Amino acid sequence: MTTAISASGHEAEPRLSHFPVSFFSMVMGLAGLSIAFEKAGSTIPSLQAVGHTVLALAGGLFVVLALIYGAKMLLHPQAVRDEFAHPVRLHFVPTIAISLILLSIASLELSRDLAAGLLLVGAPLQLALTLLVLDRWINREHFQTPHLNPAWFIPIVGNMLVPIAAVSLGYREASWLFFSVGIVFWLPLFAVVLNRIVFHQPLPDRLRPTLFILIAPPAVGCLAYLKLAGGIDAFARILYFFGLFLTVLLLTQLPRLRRIAFYLSWWAYSFPLAAITVASFAMAEQTGFAGYRQIGFVLLTLTSLLVTGLLLRTGIAVARHQICQPE
Repeated sequence: MTTAISASGHEAEPRLSHFPVSFFSMVMGLAGLSIAFEKAGSTIPSLQAVGHTVLALAGGLFVVLALIYGAKMLLHPQAVRDEFAHPVRLHFVPTIAISLILLSIASLELSRDLAAGLLLVGAPLQLALTLLVLDRWINREHFQTPHLNPAWFIPIVGNMLVPIAAVSLGYREASWLFFSVGIVFWLPLFAVVLNRIVFHQPLPDRLRPTLFILIAPPAVGCLAYLKLAGGIDAFARILYFFGLFLTVLLLTQLPRLRRIAFYLSWWAYSFPLAAITVASFAMAEQTGFAGYRQIGFVLLTLTSLLVTGLLLRTGIAVARHQICQPE
């Protein structure tokens, strides 16, 4: 990372100190897309190879981002502490653990040992970061209603991802622990976030893409519950269809959202759409109903185009030094 120069010509803070932890949301989007391609591969086998390619890209990106963020922790520890204390950026810190869990899920078909290793690092880290965030919620006084936004779901959703890999690896009781934490916290938090969106000032442009995070809890919850229950029932259908309804609702908002300038928060579109895509394919497997599969392929196309566009926009923003700047 180069050093920024202030308007007065003096050396400003290094760009590394402003490297945001939210960069890991890129890994979430790519890993989610790779899982979606693997699911679609049960219908079109050639798509599995595409999924493996996207997984390799997600894994490589995680390593690069982890090295950069590790350097930030060593060279600019105060900047990291500030990020952990920030009322908005705090909620993106668990994207590190969530990235590991998603890479574990995506690796299950390739190597169970690799998947287990990633999970055994990611799941305890996720639990620790969930406790950290909850401690901040309970004991901090600087949180205000304008700080509340759908990104607050991120620490919660990560817990519901664990069973998707853990059940297959034999950790059934631990899976129920993570699922219980996620599903119970999601319900009251959804009501609180909805209250903020409806009855208070609109979200600032930088955070408006996080509205798509609303899709993730029911979509991920459906996938986790299918694993834990061993099959489909009424509750799984409720979770799926609520997630699908939120997807349709938020897609109607795209004409407004697309007018917003590019921010790294645009990556908030990617993982939730990938999650509902995977849930659609999972519902098709459970029921045999072709309609779910058709929905899955429509969403897979949309998510693929979206992630490709996000990669291009992010690359342009990085090249122009529009990211890693002070707020």
